[in-house]
Amino acid sequence: MIRVAICDDHAIVRRGLRQIMNEESDIEVSAEAANGREALDIARKDQCDVMLLDISMPDQNGIDTLRTIKQGQPRLPVLMLSGYAAKQYAVNVLKMGADGYLDKDCETEEITKAIRIVAEGRRYVSPIVGDILAKKCFCQDTIKGSHTELSDREFQVFLRLAKGELVSEIAENLFLSVKTISTYRTRVLEKMGLHSNSEITYYAMKNGMLE
Repeated sequence: MIRVAICDDHAIVRRGLRQIMNEESDIEVSAEAANGREALDIARKDQCDVMLLDISMPDQNGIDTLRTIKQGQPRLPVLMLSGYAAKQYAVNVLKMGADGYLDKDCETEEITKAIRIVAEGRRYVSPIVGDILAKKCFCQDTIKGSHTELSDREFQVFLRLAKGELVSEIAENLFLSVKTISTYRTRVLEKMGLHSNSEITYYAMKNGMLE
């Protein structure tokens, strides 16, 4: 039996996913979380074999949660669940160690298929994500200066800057020094060819990366 943890801040989403799992003979929901901190607690207590983790959550978002889980429990398969199109986040979360990326609009069969695949120790790559990865490998010019060039920590900082957080606030939330965050901010601007926080926010808005 594959134990699955559903981590999403919307109760109706968790309920819908639980119903999907209840129809499968080899999958069961072993835990639920409404925010990132609860998801971390589930991972640390070994309460699941696969985690479905939403990108947008209060308290600690899915990006930050994923990075922390992969540092402490690197063997736990994590499927990122998102309402954002794959092109906005898929490449970055896979680089951060996610075992797959699922759009919330995907078919039920795709969710259960992905769970079984990652439970076996493999990564789940949908046709859409596969196409994005292929373009990244063979068409580098098309993504030059984009967020997909950022490292996992740079991407974390990028998202927080895009939401208007100050360098000091980011440093406190990520338990890093202000100097370190300032360095990451500089790298983000250089890699993306941007010049200010407002341009970072504009980029994120234009690419549908903010709610």
